[in-house]
Amino acid sequence: MSEAELLVCDYLKQMRVFWIYEQPVFLSDNANRPRIFAPDFYLPELGIYIEVMGNPHLSDYERRSLIYQKNNIPIIFIAPFHDRNWQMNIFDFIENVHQERYEKVKRIRANIF
Repeated sequence: MSEAELLVCDYLKQMRVFWIYEQPVFLSDNANRPRIFAPDFYLPELGIYIEVMGNPHLSDYERRSLIYQKNNIPIIFIAPFHDRNWQMNIFDFIENVHQERYEKVKRIRANIF
């Protein structure tokens, strides 16, 4: 693990969130070709992925983010060494994803009953 990934690991441990390191994700890229990505952390109890960016300016994080969005994969890209609020951003992301899921459940329930 990189130093940035270790920071995230420690934070997840503090929050008592179970995670899996580099869990493969099967998806299709922009040209609909099958791909396997391995985000840094998967939080199975929450159904959310975290990708840690060591240096957000040196990689193709934006391209990958669009591919995850296309495949409806809930993932947050964080840069612990470049963003002082990265811990709160993780928490906010988790909360937002689950709020969206709850709203979907309410819409489904309204259609059933």
